[in-house]
Amino acid sequence: MVITYSIILLGLLVLFKPLQRNRFYMLHTALVIGAAYYIETHWFRASVFGSKTLLLFLVFQLISINLVTFIAYGVDKRAAQKGEWRIPEADLHTLEFLGGWSGALLAQKFFRHKTKKKSFRTDFYLVILAEFAVIALILHFLGFI
Repeated sequence: MVITYSIILLGLLVLFKPLQRNRFYMLHTALVIGAAYYIETHWFRASVFGSKTLLLFLVFQLISINLVTFIAYGVDKRAAQKGEWRIPEADLHTLEFLGGWSGALLAQKFFRHKTKKKSFRTDFYLVILAEFAVIALILHFLGFI
């Protein structure tokens, strides 16, 4: 599992240069690979690209990316209050697109952050729409739709 998850997540780093600057994506990668290592050493071994491995990847991916996105919004809110260097909006939108939009939505409500800026809200909903479109294309390609 660790090899599979490392190939997928680190492969995304190679393919998409903006992810290399996103420190929260790096945290997400570490969390997912760490969870895979723990599962593999303490519970069971799975085949490299088996269905159980890929299903667990999706579960780890969604939990981790939403947690990291929530944390990123909290860090950005704290930086805004202190007048410090902020997290670029593109980094937040990248986390949302990778599946963290529900964590972002929860963080927006919880921290009352990024709720009034119309351009950010518009981009936020466009990112969600784009993510669903990509998911639909993947499911269509795989023959599920």
